[in-house]
Amino acid sequence: MAAAAELTLLEKSLGLSKGNKYSAQGERQIPVLQTNNGPSLTGLTTIAAHLVKQANKEYLLGSTAEEKAIVQQWLEYRVTRVDGHSNKDDIRTLLKDLNSYLEDKVYLTGYNFTLADILLYYGLHRFINKFQRVQGEINRSSR
Repeated sequence: MAAAAELTLLEKSLGLSKGNKYSAQGERQIPVLQTNNGPSLTGLTTIAAHLVKQANKEYLLGSTAEEKAIVQQWLEYRVTRVDGHSNKDDIRTLLKDLNSYLEDKVYLTGYNFTLADILLYYGLHRFINKFQRVQGEINRSSR
């Protein structure tokens, strides 16, 4: 899912009215948001945090200092580890590590739903869809 599409979905889930226009910058297609009253914002997590604040839902960024740090950690994880990976072995390792981490948690920060959960879901969605399609093809061919 392209970053602009993710940000549009995030706007909708936050209850923001549509109207933001996103562009992409560089080879990696980094999202850019031109704001009405200031410089443009660059980067998925920067723009996402801005949208959360715009929607007055800052609790999605964490409620304690520790939780805010964990949210930031997982937002960085999304951009550095999830984005750009298409190697099947890397993805399998990533999903296995994530599964282990979440073993005793409901959400990435423990028991509170945050922006990190939303963006990690968006980032992993394409891999899960791909695995489900492959699994379906395997099941059909083995009949």
